[in-house]
Amino acid sequence: MSDEPRDHRLKRLRMRSMRRGIKEMDLILVAYADQRLGQMEEAELDLYDRLLHENDQDLYLWVTGRDLPPEPYRPMIAEISRALAPR
Repeated sequence: MSDEPRDHRLKRLRMRSMRRGIKEMDLILVAYADQRLGQMEEAELDLYDRLLHENDQDLYLWVTGRDLPPEPYRPMIAEISRALAPR
C-alpha cells in the first residue's frame, strides 16, 4: 500500500502508462489506465504499479498472448488483452 495521496498516485500511474519506451505499450497501457485506474482498489493499484516496472518487450509479449505472464499479473494482463480485442 502506498502513502501517496490517491489522486497523485492515479496521475503518476497514468503518466507512467503513457511514457513506456515503445509506442505500442504507450497506446495499450494509457487506454487501459484511462478506462480502469479510477475504479481500482489499492491492491489492484499496487499490482499495476509493479506491472509498470516490467520490461516493455515482456509486457508486449504477454498482452499479445505470445508468452505467458507471471502468475500475479495473469488476470490483469487478460483484462488488458480483452480491452485490445476488436468489438
